[in-house]
Amino acid sequence: MDFASLMTAEISKSTSSKLSSSPTPAPPEPTKKYLKRAELETQRQQAYLDSQAAIHRERESKLLQKRKRDEEDAVRDAERDEKRRRLAEESRIRREEEEGKKERARRKRLGLPELLNKTAEDGTPVPESEMDILDPELTSKLRALSEPALLFGETHPQRLRRYYKLVAIAPLQPTMTTGPIPTTLSLLPESEMKVSSTIPKDAEGRQFLFRQLASYFTMVLTEWSRALASRAISVKESHQGKQAYNAYVQSRTNMTPLFRKFESGQLEDGILTPMVEIVVAAQEKRYVDANDGYLRLSIGKAAWPIGVTMVGIHERSAREKLHESDNAAHIMSDEVTRKFLQSIKRCLSFAQTRWPPEDLMQLMG
Repeated sequence: MDFASLMTAEISKSTSSKLSSSPTPAPPEPTKKYLKRAELETQRQQAYLDSQAAIHRERESKLLQKRKRDEEDAVRDAERDEKRRRLAEESRIRREEEEGKKERARRKRLGLPELLNKTAEDGTPVPESEMDILDPELTSKLRALSEPALLFGETHPQRLRRYYKLVAIAPLQPTMTTGPIPTTLSLLPESEMKVSSTIPKDAEGRQFLFRQLASYFTMVLTEWSRALASRAISVKESHQGKQAYNAYVQSRTNMTPLFRKFESGQLEDGILTPMVEIVVAAQEKRYVDANDGYLRLSIGKAAWPIGVTMVGIHERSAREKLHESDNAAHIMSDEVTRKFLQSIKRCLSFAQTRWPPEDLMQLMG
């Protein structure tokens, strides 16, 4: 046996011994070469759900952080406002104390008695009858009088003195009603609106008559506005509904000069007497008679010249009747009179629908 064969035999022995001593490795797991479409869809859905969950968690965390920042900002703003209010209150108290010291020093220098209560702007003491009012209540009272709640640099005693001055002046000023047509006349309840057919001669009686007339027309306009407001929306938005509302607004505007005449008591007898006749008939639900009174008031009952009115050189006696003031047409007087007389006619038309008469023959055409 030669050397090469010996070496080959020894190498084969050593190799076989190493293989027998080392453990046998496990075979690799077989990998899938193909996947089903359902498996791919399941993987896609799972990936989408995972991404949506991550987005939801991130959004919730951001909202939580924003809510926390807002709460911190609100607490910080509240603390800042409280600190500002406290500083303003301390500054006001300090300013009032300094003003009190100066006032006491001035009164001591002038030999005046010492001031025990609060002082106003002019240095005079607030009377004991003028009780102190807290700031919130005083603010509401001043605003109720349509006055500024606080003037620039105004202290609490100054505001108190200003309020009592306004209260002392307020009863002297006439108050306006809150009806459809604001007026300074004191309106009467419905039980006292019954108008007498006779015109009083004294000033007090005429003033009460004007209050009755103003109260009656205010009641009619109020009921008219309620009737318009209670309509259905389809009726309100229709052409006829808008025309009805415009007629009410126009009547309310045109009757304002009549109310001003009631307030001043300067309504002439030529209009007052037929108007009283109209209101009396309307209150008794005699609307045909009220309409006749309106026609006599508006167009008059004088003969109208038709055809030849001047035959010869002399003026006839019938011609003179055309110039009588009692028979004149007041609707021709001026534009303001014409408008509020037409508004009275519209009030009559509404009144006969709101308070219909028992006799149907009293309905106006």
